[in-house]
Amino acid sequence: MKFAIFGNCFQAKKSLHAETLFTILKQHGAEIYVDWEFYEFLTKDLHFAPKVSGLIGNDDFEADMVICIGGDGTFLKAAGRVGKKNIPILGINTGRLGFLADVSPEEMSETFNEIHKGEYRIEDRSILQLESDLEELKGDPFALNEIAILKRDSSSMISIHTTINGAYLTTYQADGLVISTPTGSTAYSLSVGGPIIVPHSNTIAITPVAPHSLNVRPIVIRDDWEIKLNVESRSHSFLIAVDGRSESCNEGSCLTIRKADYTIKVVKRTKHVFFDTLRTKMMWGVDNRSIQ
Repeated sequence: MKFAIFGNCFQAKKSLHAETLFTILKQHGAEIYVDWEFYEFLTKDLHFAPKVSGLIGNDDFEADMVICIGGDGTFLKAAGRVGKKNIPILGINTGRLGFLADVSPEEMSETFNEIHKGEYRIEDRSILQLESDLEELKGDPFALNEIAILKRDSSSMISIHTTINGAYLTTYQADGLVISTPTGSTAYSLSVGGPIIVPHSNTIAITPVAPHSLNVRPIVIRDDWEIKLNVESRSHSFLIAVDGRSESCNEGSCLTIRKADYTIKVVKRTKHVFFDTLRTKMMWGVDNRSIQ
């Protein structure tokens, strides 16, 4: 198989298992291509120079599977590089929670034995697309996790006039608004009180960030519905964060959020169950009294 490898380039401890990964892939006779930035990090910072078939310098690459080694942030960056290529992505988790990158370093050998035998499954994850009517967005407008509208300064909240399929929903007076896919429901959305959503539920969650009114609550809608947002701010600008990539936007812009016309394919082990992962990561059922 032909693999494209991306990794965390900022924290050495998150890439210490890279040498084991390359050894396992070579044992299976894999053709290995590595993101040049990650390769440079491995050689200069970790003093490890793996033998590879080539380096990936831009988004023009092909592979049977993409491997990202790091945390969920590394997975999101890899997903952005993959885009519409329909290349499945496997995440090796050397971060913390790891809902996307959920294969532990200790499971690598067994996992690639299964992949070599074709014993794995691929899950399609929906993507959100952002459009603005007044100005061209500088960054990638596609989000696997969420699109967040946030106040730019620390002095006052913003007003977000929200319509769904042309019908007025409400005006959120808050620090911001998080529009999340089911995949992103365990990320930023969860931290601001949003619901946990099963990955294949075909829904979108809309969750306010620190709303002025206690009556305002998260709402879950169908993912084939269109969301339009008009933002008012005392500073006349606000922030848009697309999977954590933020940029400033001027007041008066009408933002449209809809489901994109493609999905990201996530590689999962056949024995991995979402509820098992959820229970483990969230520590449901753990009795803190027994933890010394």
